[in-house]
Order: sequence, then structure tokens, then C-alpha cells
Amino acid sequence: MEIKVNQLSKTYGDNHALDQVSFTLEGNKIYGLLGRNGAGKTTFMDILSGQMLASSGDITIDGENPFENQRLTESICLIKEANNFSPELKIKQVLKIFAYFYPNWDQEMAEELLETFNLKQSAKVKTLSKGMESALGITTGLASRAPITVFDEPYIGMDAPSRKMFYDILLDDYQENPRTIIFSTHLIDEVSLMFEEVIILKKGAVVLQESSEELRAKTVAVSGPKDKVDAYLVDKDIIQRTDLAGSSMAYAFGSRKEAEEAGLEVEGVPVQELMIHLTEKKKGA
Repeated sequence: MEIKVNQLSKTYGDNHALDQVSFTLEGNKIYGLLGRNGAGKTTFMDILSGQMLASSGDITIDGENPFENQRLTESICLIKEANNFSPELKIKQVLKIFAYFYPNWDQEMAEELLETFNLKQSAKVKTLSKGMESALGITTGLASRAPITVFDEPYIGMDAPSRKMFYDILLDDYQENPRTIIFSTHLIDEVSLMFEEVIILKKGAVVLQESSEELRAKTVAVSGPKDKVDAYLVDKDIIQRTDLAGSSMAYAFGSRKEAEEAGLEVEGVPVQELMIHLTEKKKGA
């Protein structure tokens, strides 16, 4: 399912949560939707899932607006960081509701995930720890088999082993059952290798949309003698730099080949550092 965003805006008084945003997301890819708090990520996801109206512009999925469109909303599963379920419901009731709403619901997968995360179907949502409630959100999101599955900070309270388990399960399932997955997270370096494309928002505007392959091709982490690093960095957009004694290390927009020819050690730039660089408040701004 193709998602087209055209001049999308959402305002709250004088605040522009989204400001004339335009981009296209092709189907069956894993996207990283990144940005600092207040960048507009959650607003975009609410509009995409049909839970909120835009102030102007539009968003379409296969040419249709998702707002009050049952055919589309049953194709979109949005799992937020909290308040996904009524606290009085039992887990088995949550599964029953999701099974009713999502035509592609996979009950067998849901039950396997409950076992993986040690969740009992008889437990009420209000008795779950934060991590357990997040695990339930992950379970329903994956088992929904929704063609567009959106995870907004889905693992609050989960420990590192449980998060890794989630990433592994998601990737394995994605290989067998491709769908569009949009991932919004602040734990960027944990999940960045999963992203096939990255969208970075800043103050309601898109500052970058690139495939992961393109990002890797145009950014480099270089290290070596300070004079060689200095020479390489001339006229380049520097993301970050550290000097220590006679050596330097820097992240920059540049060519891997050029850096290697300059005699420098070359690695990839962490996506988190790139996001911080592109969304930082410039001096005088």
C-alpha cells in the first residue's frame, strides 16, 4: 500500500505540529521515522491511522483518505508507547477484539508471542508492569498482520534482552510476510540496521528522507592523524568531530573512497548522530 503525503499540516493555535509536509512511502519497507520530541512524529502517525484530521493538505493510502475509512483503518495498526488497551480488559479479551478488527489477524502467532513474553491470557491489563504492557502491544502489532503496522516507542519498560527478542521476531516475520512497518524510536542505534529508509522530522518539517543505502554512501566516520583528517574535511559538512593529542575522529558527509584514498580509517556514521546533527538548534536560530 502506497502512502502519499501532500502539503500536510496540523496546527494547534500558533503551534505547527506539521508544516506542509510532503513525501511518499512505498509499500513493504521498514521505515525509521525519527526526530526529537515535538518534531511531529506522533501527529503524523495519528493522522495516518485515521485518528486525527489534518488542518490542511492530505494523506492518502492507495489514493484514499484514511479518516473514517474502515477499509483502510483495518489495514493500519498503530501501537503507541502507552494506553493501547482498556485497563479492565483481560489479555484474552484484547486478542479477541484485535482478531475481530483486523482481517489478517494471526491467532497462532499471538499465542506464541504471549508465551515468548510470559504473558498469561487471564491477566488483566491493569495488573501488567509497563514492560509487560509493552510486550502485549508488540504482540498485537505483529499478530495484526496489518499491511501498515506502526510502532511508536513500543517497548517502554522492556529490558534489553526482550527488546532484542522483539527485533529478531519482527525481522523474521517481515522476511516471510512483508508489510509496511513504520518505526518511531529514540533508541535509534539499537534498530537502525533494520531501517530500509529513514525520514527525519524537525519542527514539523522533513529535513531528510533517504534510503539507508544512500545514507551509508554519503556519510563517513573517519579517523587518523589530525593533519590528514583536517585535509579531508575541507569544504565538507561536519556532523561531529573529536580531537585527541595528534589524532582526530569525525563524522561527515563525504565519500568513503575519498577518505580511504586519504589514508584514513573509515566506518559508517551512526544514524542517531546524523539525526542529532540535522535536528539541532543552530546558533542564532
